[in-house]
Amino acid sequence: VYLRESGGGLVQAGGSLRLSCAASGRTFSDYAMGWFRQAPGKEREFVAGISRSGDTTEYPDTVKGRFTISRDNTKNTVYLQMNSLKPEDTAVYYCAADRFYGPLRTIPGSYDYWGQGTQVTVSS
Repeated sequence: VYLRESGGGLVQAGGSLRLSCAASGRTFSDYAMGWFRQAPGKEREFVAGISRSGDTTEYPDTVKGRFTISRDNTKNTVYLQMNSLKPEDTAVYYCAADRFYGPLRTIPGSYDYWGQGTQVTVSS
């Protein structure tokens, strides 16, 4: 599956951004989807996951209550709504697809396909 992120940019602390990830090439609803981020000098980290149907989501404590993942299987797109952004949210954000049929996974190496990433910069 081919993934392409969009929606990144520069925003002030406290602001919001909505990222989109459009998928093509395979049946989108066959994949659980995740959003990850990677800041300079840091490891890639999980920020949100959503099941194939969209009825199950998962977030780490660092973004819980501020970020919301959703998907539209009719549009082959997954979204990440980010509110109350902080400077520490600055990173390249990636979407990823997971073929695994089971609980949502949070380890980057578990995912099968990746987008090219979109930069999010939060100024203080």
